[in-house]
Amino acid sequence: MTITWDSVDVGTELPPQSFTLQRVDLIKYAGASGDFNIIHWNERFATEVGLPGVIAHGMLTMAEAVRVVTDWTGDPGSVVEYGVRFTRPVPVPDTDAGATLEVSGKVTAKNDDKTVTVTLTTAFEGQTVLAKAVARVRLP
Repeated sequence: MTITWDSVDVGTELPPQSFTLQRVDLIKYAGASGDFNIIHWNERFATEVGLPGVIAHGMLTMAEAVRVVTDWTGDPGSVVEYGVRFTRPVPVPDTDAGATLEVSGKVTAKNDDKTVTVTLTTAFEGQTVLAKAVARVRLP
């Protein structure tokens, strides 16, 4: 079913999703982004600087969260604006389980320009990791 501007109401909830991040994902993201900051791969250094351990890249966390929107619309190009405020890091343990992000979204506005505003909630272990996570999405 195609999601259209006319078929969506304020309050529409997007299907929630869980995303697992493992250390190998951090390595792949570092290679793709060029962000090889030591806090994303060295446990000893990360804890020495006061972090709970190796942490996921903020931009990787942000990208995973917006997948709830792009999976809902079926079109990554539908996102015309997206912003977040990073509130806490996501530690990624060196285990097969990794770290799991829980993401949900809700349409919070229908705009006159045939876009909708979607507010996302992103949590790790029950605590918000992205605040003010809002995407403006163009729908057919």
